[in-house]
Amino acid sequence: MGQQNPRTGDGTGWRVPLADVVVDEKLAEAVAATLRSGWWSSGPQVEAFESEFSAYLGSRFALAVANGTAALQLALAAAEIGPGDEVVLPSLNFVAAANAVSHLGATPVFCDIHGEADLNLDPASLEAAVTPATRAALVLHYAGYPCDVEAVSEIAERHGLVVIEDSAHAPGASLAGRKCATFGAAGCFSFFSNKNLPVGEGGLFVTDDEELYRRARLLRSHGMTTLTWDRHRGHASEYDVTLRGFNFRLDELRATIGRVQLARLDEENASRGRLVGHYRRLLEAAGLAMPFGGVRTDLCPSFHLAVAVFDSAEQRESARALLAAERIQTSVHYPPIHRFTAYSSEPKRVPLSETESVATRVLTLPLYGHMSEEQVDLVAEVLVDAVGTPLRGS
Repeated sequence: MGQQNPRTGDGTGWRVPLADVVVDEKLAEAVAATLRSGWWSSGPQVEAFESEFSAYLGSRFALAVANGTAALQLALAAAEIGPGDEVVLPSLNFVAAANAVSHLGATPVFCDIHGEADLNLDPASLEAAVTPATRAALVLHYAGYPCDVEAVSEIAERHGLVVIEDSAHAPGASLAGRKCATFGAAGCFSFFSNKNLPVGEGGLFVTDDEELYRRARLLRSHGMTTLTWDRHRGHASEYDVTLRGFNFRLDELRATIGRVQLARLDEENASRGRLVGHYRRLLEAAGLAMPFGGVRTDLCPSFHLAVAVFDSAEQRESARALLAAERIQTSVHYPPIHRFTAYSSEPKRVPLSETESVATRVLTLPLYGHMSEEQVDLVAEVLVDAVGTPLRGS
């Protein structure tokens, strides 16, 4: 079985899909072996995946979970965030972050980003949103570019906050030689199909805090003191329930996929980096902006997204329509959370002007490790035609 592209062969007709996965013999055989083993619930593959990922990151503990949202909720719950507590997070993020806070009875409070050159949260805005009720900062590494987590950590220390890193975009990304997800009290990953490490559904919680790990491990599986795999191996015959937990377990088949993908992660990130560099050269030469052009020299992104910023909402929509007409898939990361009906009544303590400005002008372009430079050329050519003249900076 060679490289597969399901999105262009399933009737959708995309010439260049937004994201894509590779299915080869190694991956298929690994899954088939787990399938044949007859043990499909959490077991040896999950344990191996956790061990390999924690070693890769340099973290003490890792817990594989059902999805990235479960990882976020598990981290917050293990930190004992609940009713009456506030959690500050950027509004320019996927709604899962706010949902994870809300489902625990806590209140999400939104902060702003730096601006169109840096779509990560602004630490000054985060600090301005802090009140005596604030218990945690939930920070995102947007597009796989590490946010200023050092500044966030200083703010957290001054105010006694727990820092949880939403590293869904950032597996393998690092700052000053230290991997994302290892700066805060806990880090959380998503392995959704469009991610750098695609599993389909899945996530991971990591921490160096033994007590936080102990609580998270209990909470992951109903608060039970032993798991089915423990009892199957004869390590226990009964269990107690010491916390009111969740069912956030990951299964063996997805853990198997995760192990194969983890071995390919650095290569995937490097390939994405080359493609983002090619995008940047083409688009910026034509006057179209891409964020994160002047990142720190000690920063190593994972290049999860390739994002362009247009001069106006109208220009973006015109470009998106022309790309769609050429069967090139795009998306928007993200509609700001505070604009959704479900979150429109949440407190807005700080201006969100940069988020508001960027949200209508940002467009996510196709990006995946096995994408060709010729496909990037095609996307860029259509974009330049869409923007027209005069071009930005000309």
